[in-house]
Amino acid sequence: MRNEIDEARDFAGKEIDCGSCVYQSLQRQGKCQPKQACVKDRYARRIDRFFDWNPTLANDHLADEYFEARAVAAKHADVFRLPVMLHDPDETVRWAAAARLPDSYLLRLRNDPHREVRIRVASRLDDAGLVSMMNDPDYYVRTMIARRLSPSTLPMMIHDPEVEVRRTVVGRIDPAWLMRMAQDRDPSVRLDVARRLSNEQLSCLLRDPDWRVRYEVASRIDRAHLSELEDDVDPLVRELARQRLADEKPAEAKDAGPVVKMIS
Repeated sequence: MRNEIDEARDFAGKEIDCGSCVYQSLQRQGKCQPKQACVKDRYARRIDRFFDWNPTLANDHLADEYFEARAVAAKHADVFRLPVMLHDPDETVRWAAAARLPDSYLLRLRNDPHREVRIRVASRLDDAGLVSMMNDPDYYVRTMIARRLSPSTLPMMIHDPEVEVRRTVVGRIDPAWLMRMAQDRDPSVRLDVARRLSNEQLSCLLRDPDWRVRYEVASRIDRAHLSELEDDVDPLVRELARQRLADEKPAEAKDAGPVVKMIS
């Protein structure tokens, strides 16, 4: 009994019969080989090798029954044959076609039903195209958009409903907009804001309800404001504020020796 692993099988699990294949002549020419380079094989790597060896045949397989064959064929086919593939029922095929087409074609996939396609589209579009996707229903697509938008356009996303998207915005937005996000409803966003603000701007977060934000403030704010945190309700914030106050006493106070009363 032969080992099934050693047999070349198609996507339906049937053993491939080279004797009935239309490409028998290619095998004799060394341009296809079972379990190595075969358009009927279930493994995409072997299909890809087949088209590497026979690129002119890719156009003939853009309507293949097996989606992997269509996707790999799209990588090798003539570009002018690809626009129609943007409507393929399988997302792998749609993206394989889009990856080789000019960016103008990507806009056709900005509302693709599959999130992975939209993520890849967002990774290539320019600012104008990205703005048209800012209301995508998937938060990760919007995160990709926030990573790629120019800082001058990012203010359009400061009210995104997803925390991770807003955190991405905070990390890249022009500093002039940080104060607008210092009142964000999520403490992790406000903490990211605090880390980007200058020492002089931190006073707006002195009374933040989250101890992590106040701790960041206490670590960097000018000494003149530290007294407002030395009695903070959080022990870590109090300790840091008091330690900084003790360490940053005026030099003359530290260096002054005991006062000696002179007797006349």
